[in-house]
Amino acid sequence: MIYQAPLQDIRFVLNELAGLSDILALPGNEEISTDLIDAVLEENARFVQEVIAPLNRAGDQRPPVWKDGAVTASPGYAQAFAEFAQGGWQGLQHPQEWGGQGLPKVLAAATSENLNAASLSFSLCPLLTDGVIEALLTVGTPEQKQRYIAPMLEGRWTGTMNLTEPQAGSDLAQVATRAVPQPDGSYRIAGQKIFITYGEHDMAQNIVHLVLARTPDAPPGVKGISLFIVPKFVLNEAGEPAERNDVWCASIEHKLGIHGSPTAVLLYGSGKGEVGEGAIGYLVGQENRGLEYMFIMMNAARYAVGIQGIAVSERATQQALAYARERIQGRDIEGSSAPVPIVRHPDVQRMLLTMRALTEASRAVAYAAAGEADRARLHPDAQARAMHQAVYEYLVPVVKGYATESAVEVASLGIQVHGGMGFIEETGAAQHYRDARILPIYEGTTAIQANDLVGRKTLRDGGAVALGLAREIDATVARLRQAGAGSDSPAVFALVADRLAEALAAYRQAVAFILEHAKEHPRAAFAGSVPYLMLAGTVMGGWQMGRAALACAARLREGGQADPFYADKLATAAFHAGHILPRAGALAAAVAAGEALEQALVGSSLA
Repeated sequence: MIYQAPLQDIRFVLNELAGLSDILALPGNEEISTDLIDAVLEENARFVQEVIAPLNRAGDQRPPVWKDGAVTASPGYAQAFAEFAQGGWQGLQHPQEWGGQGLPKVLAAATSENLNAASLSFSLCPLLTDGVIEALLTVGTPEQKQRYIAPMLEGRWTGTMNLTEPQAGSDLAQVATRAVPQPDGSYRIAGQKIFITYGEHDMAQNIVHLVLARTPDAPPGVKGISLFIVPKFVLNEAGEPAERNDVWCASIEHKLGIHGSPTAVLLYGSGKGEVGEGAIGYLVGQENRGLEYMFIMMNAARYAVGIQGIAVSERATQQALAYARERIQGRDIEGSSAPVPIVRHPDVQRMLLTMRALTEASRAVAYAAAGEADRARLHPDAQARAMHQAVYEYLVPVVKGYATESAVEVASLGIQVHGGMGFIEETGAAQHYRDARILPIYEGTTAIQANDLVGRKTLRDGGAVALGLAREIDATVARLRQAGAGSDSPAVFALVADRLAEALAAYRQAVAFILEHAKEHPRAAFAGSVPYLMLAGTVMGGWQMGRAALACAARLREGGQADPFYADKLATAAFHAGHILPRAGALAAAVAAGEALEQALVGSSLA
């Protein structure tokens, strides 16, 4: 099936929900016009539809090939990456002073979604490179920025992050890779890293690895981890790739999904390069602060993976809807003279609307979060910047966790809509599910996101951001009730307002439980961390869909009846209220069960 970038919904969310006009009015964005935004969106859609989308199926069926330490990318990937680089897409949101375009993050969220929807496997390479660029911009030395950032922005080099080792998955305290200082100020790196996305490939001239390792006198645990730049090819005095460094690809993994993305096992210090034994690396920032620095990259990647969840959901939804419109099977529920397309059957409609509601709600939350990041960066008032940053940081684990868990549900429903044909690889529906399944795992599992949401984002400020958002949702509920009073569809607005108010009450109850129990009974609070995250995602999504309903009502009053988009969007908002928001009550109950569960597990086989 041909992928079509959902530009109308993207524009709607940018303008009506993410506050694009306010973002463009911020200091530093004066030269960015709405015409420029539209031009970027149009060109992005053309590029991903014509160049990247055809690679999705090909990469799944013909994955990269490893031979003697070298990896050849899937057919078409290298040429597509060259066009990606030539188009300047890598630098879209990065500063102009380093060769980027300095455009808002909220626009980059939209273009990234379309790139990921076109081909998730392809998009992982620029995703990781973005993270390396952001980390070096934040903590790199002037020389490191000068030598490494421009080539990555130009697409001549790519970047990776190297955290995981066989014995150190989510528990990075167990990282054992060694970094021995040298007289010239460099370090020699030795160890093994696994699950390194695009750790080896032939799409660029060089690969810039950011590697976590320990110096000889480092303290144990996470406080003894440092961060190093380890290029595949060591640079000469002119800043060009020269000698092959001692970093070697031992193999690439055979995975459930994202087949087109090479996931490498990398050996550092195995004596296979041209620099002697030990890969040459360069310290980033200060020794023993590596995990702190790596979190810059990880947070960028976590948000980006949330965008990937939305992208896969969109692709799966488009394919399921197209199939449902074409597949003739069964007579209409009211009776019909002949079989009808399955899109007419009530439960197929329920599945399709669930897919659409989860996708569009997740998109709205993610773009709203990106808007908060833009305001945090550019708002002229320091207090306002801090407030927007706090909201963005609260929403990042929600975007990552909720959007990716939703993607698995959406992709699964996509298979169900196809029936038996969805279980057959040739239709492509199964690929979306296989690809989606990694999303709640990498860049921090859903549980890790949930623990972050509870510990760092809710407890640390005493629930200030969470409850502040709740007050904003209160205002939306009031506006919905007011809109319903003067609407031709009062029942629709009553449904959205009532269900959102009920979900918000459940959210407040969960926040209160966590704040009350976390100090004395941390296990009781954290036992419900994932339900709390899913509850937050459900409520934040319902909030944005409620705001969408208000915007649609305004457009319809202005004569928007001729465009079916607004009626469809209003119907999706109503469905989200009726079918998705009721999940909030069950999720809040699961959070509140933490204390009883803590007691019940005492003496059990899981204790």
